[in-house]
Amino acid sequence: QVQLVESGGGLVQPGGSLRLSCTASRNIFSSNAMGWYRQAPGKQRELVAAMGSGGSTNYADSVKGRFTISRDVAKNTVYLQMSSLKPEDTAVYYCNANVRTGYYRGDYWGQGTQVTVSS
Repeated sequence: QVQLVESGGGLVQPGGSLRLSCTASRNIFSSNAMGWYRQAPGKQRELVAAMGSGGSTNYADSVKGRFTISRDVAKNTVYLQMSSLKPEDTAVYYCNANVRTGYYRGDYWGQGTQVTVSS
């Protein structure tokens, strides 16, 4: 079992910035893919940003150039730096890790953190 704990959400004005953090209870981010998803009311959960086990990154078109996913392996933490935020970014953001092999293999999700972009 792996627990993912997210933090950093809140209320921010359009054009502002937030940094979300996701810390895992086990050492998994060094060798597994991870990602950030979001879900707005009435909408499907969508992938926002992903990082492969080798450090490659991929972003949804809607956030390219504004969001950055990164990791600190020593802290077992994944970050999502969000800038130039828009009201359309308002959603619950979830951290995800898919552990492919080993004792902790499985699909893990954080509890979600609310991001609200409004003036």
